[in-house]
Amino acid sequence: MNKKDYYEILGVSKTATDEEIKRAFRKLAKTYHPDNKQTGDEAKFKEVGEAYAILSDPNKRRQYDQFGHQAFTNNGNAQYSGFNAEDIDLGDIFSEIFGSGFGGFGGFSSFGGRSNARSNSKRPRKGADSLVQVSLDFEEAINGCKKTITLDLNEKCDNCHGEGGFDEKTCSTCGGTGRIISEQRSLFGVFQTQTTCNECGGTGKTFKRICSECNGVGSVKKKKDIEVTIPEGVDTGYQLRISGKGSAGTNGGPNGDIYIEFKVKAHPLFEREDEDIYLTVPLTITEAILGCKKEIPTLTGNVILEVKPGTNTGDKVKLKGKGVKKVNAFGKGNMYVIYNVIIPEKLSMAQKKLIKELAQTDLDDAPEFREFKKYL
Repeated sequence: MNKKDYYEILGVSKTATDEEIKRAFRKLAKTYHPDNKQTGDEAKFKEVGEAYAILSDPNKRRQYDQFGHQAFTNNGNAQYSGFNAEDIDLGDIFSEIFGSGFGGFGGFSSFGGRSNARSNSKRPRKGADSLVQVSLDFEEAINGCKKTITLDLNEKCDNCHGEGGFDEKTCSTCGGTGRIISEQRSLFGVFQTQTTCNECGGTGKTFKRICSECNGVGSVKKKKDIEVTIPEGVDTGYQLRISGKGSAGTNGGPNGDIYIEFKVKAHPLFEREDEDIYLTVPLTITEAILGCKKEIPTLTGNVILEVKPGTNTGDKVKLKGKGVKKVNAFGKGNMYVIYNVIIPEKLSMAQKKLIKELAQTDLDDAPEFREFKKYL
């Protein structure tokens, strides 16, 4: 079943600002909240929350704009994967938008429905994704290459095996639930709200002894070198995903992903537009008038072109299949040669004499000249 467009769900345009997205979400969340007896709709409430979770995150929004819902599927056909709607905590989103007093809205904490806060906090979670920008020479982008990149990533602490401490015990502040429950009066009436326990961070456990290596976090930041194989044909703005090589997950969750965004340097001769290449070739006036054989560079080596007599500036020749290879696909773009006839600014005496002799001939007898002279 096709999912509805996230922008349509929130009723905003694809160029909406972060503030416009937040404002739309705030309005719809109040309307569809399950505790609103008049307009509450749990299904739409989840739908609105999911849309906001994607569009409020710059990286996820960029992925969605480029690949749509396929950006977050796990079927192997998408450029991106790893997103799970059940990982979105609506309580956290509402705390961000409406303030901490709204908490989890009576325990409605995730897209799975009303759930136990402690089990949610202990669920395995994927590690953070990393985005790095890599600069490529024109030739590297066209032909593909290997690059070694260095990243600062969160790795599981070896000292405490990612736990954060030793001698685990139940949190005395929340009694092991990971949440603090309180009553809050709001525009919908009185709610029993849940907020994350500050003492244990929502895990429901603390330690008698905190790990000195990671200071209780469970992970440490380390520099890591990763060799990347860059496919042929990438261009500026293209993102390459390296699955499972990002920061360590929590509670046994998988590592995050690394996204490499490329910026390709300009070439002194070739200009690129998608998979097509454009090359401007200069011609002398004699080459343009008489025609000639002209050697030109291409992406795969030099070729000889037959320049027709009477070639003008702006005339274009198409070389089929001489463009850029499509990334991870069959086929190539085309190459377009655009001629530019160079009129010399300085001439020798001998050259001037030849041009003057040429001027005595009927060069202005072409149809274009005759039509022009009618109006003189």
